[in-house]
Amino acid sequence: MFNYGFEDFEEFKDDSRLEDLAAHFEREGSDSYFDSDTLEEIASYYFEQGRFEESLRVVDRSLEMHPYSSDGWMRRGILLNNLGRHHEALEAYDEALGMNPTDIETLVNKGITLDSVDEPEKALLAYSYALNLDPNNDEALFNTGVTLERLNRIAEAVAVFEHCAERNPEHPEVWYELGFCYDRVGREQDSVASYDRHLDIDPYSHDAWYNRGIVLNRITRYREAIDSYDMALVISEEFASAHYNRGNALANLGELSEAISSYKRVLEIEGKDAATCYNIALAFEELKLFESSIHYFEKAIEADETYAEAWYGLGCCYDAMERFEEALSYFNRAVVLSPETPDFWHAKADCAYNLGRLPEAANAYRTVVKVAPKNRDAWMDFAETLFESGAVEEALNAYKTALSLKPDCAQTYFHQAKALFALGQPEESIRSLKMAFRLDPAQLEEFPRAYPELFRDKDIRRMLDLDN
Repeated sequence: MFNYGFEDFEEFKDDSRLEDLAAHFEREGSDSYFDSDTLEEIASYYFEQGRFEESLRVVDRSLEMHPYSSDGWMRRGILLNNLGRHHEALEAYDEALGMNPTDIETLVNKGITLDSVDEPEKALLAYSYALNLDPNNDEALFNTGVTLERLNRIAEAVAVFEHCAERNPEHPEVWYELGFCYDRVGREQDSVASYDRHLDIDPYSHDAWYNRGIVLNRITRYREAIDSYDMALVISEEFASAHYNRGNALANLGELSEAISSYKRVLEIEGKDAATCYNIALAFEELKLFESSIHYFEKAIEADETYAEAWYGLGCCYDAMERFEEALSYFNRAVVLSPETPDFWHAKADCAYNLGRLPEAANAYRTVVKVAPKNRDAWMDFAETLFESGAVEEALNAYKTALSLKPDCAQTYFHQAKALFALGQPEESIRSLKMAFRLDPAQLEEFPRAYPELFRDKDIRRMLDLDN
């Protein structure tokens, strides 16, 4: 947004005199005469203090004296915009433009207000008029880029911001917006460089340090990301999002205890937060501190009882502790909340299998391969469970599907052989075993334990060339 329009205000600024003038205006109001220059000073004084209602009252007094002042109407528009009275602001800008249709500052401010009321195409038209008058006007260019960005026309926004940066490389907000836009189009290195340019000009911009950290984290430059978040936190210590993402970067580096400290700082600032509690729980789980992990998964659920990942996390902790009944109950809750998530069904199936509940396990594996039909491991688990349940023919079909997904998997050939034997297809079974041994000779060592009866059968041993 442009300033109020008093570019030389600092030249005659005298706080004590201005306070006296403002007090006199408030005391005397319409009963006392003030010339236009004095009213301009008082209005600017209020504006600088953010006292927009008072400033508007002074501008209206000035407009009573000079109703054909285009500058006065423009200033009225700026104040109304700052007060959130956008449609009145547009009317004021139109009054100003009626008197001075080539005033670039008014055109740009009108565009900013149009953007605020979700009229971006009209805003672009206003900026276009301004740029026809001055093709290199910094503010018209910059705000054109901002509106294009809001319209998700990122490539066009980049071109405009780049032109603006060429014109005025000391414009800090241009580099900030370029950093954001480059990130959006996958130009992460350019994004970091743009944030660096912004920070050269405005080193105390905690948002820029934070955004820079986000980009660095995404391109796995985790240590630099942490340094960037640290700078943001030096400037704004209560910046919860910076603490949170610092925790993520530390977790990515495996520095889990320090990550937990960062996440806990978020909770101190914001109170109970499901995602933060969940991340703390994950860190504790990775440290194999399951009781602490369970505590924070439960806190995540207290904050959001529909948090399916937290129910799943509880199940994983109890499963790791071999408390399978409890684990299964939590996996059941997770699949109810998120029935299209294959990992949840897979965990439920594994847990049911560990409890010896083969039909329940088979049904859960069946859901996994339905939701994720290219999951070879799930097809293998499904096949094994079907075989143990006595559904040998269906098990063989599952093995074949697993092989279609990974034709060079020795383990699948090795396990498929037992289904072929059970179905009375010894020759096919021998071929499957030979393929397993060819692909992975280590399967030969597994054969006596996995197939003791076959290993003792001389004919089978001969066909497999085991005695040569």
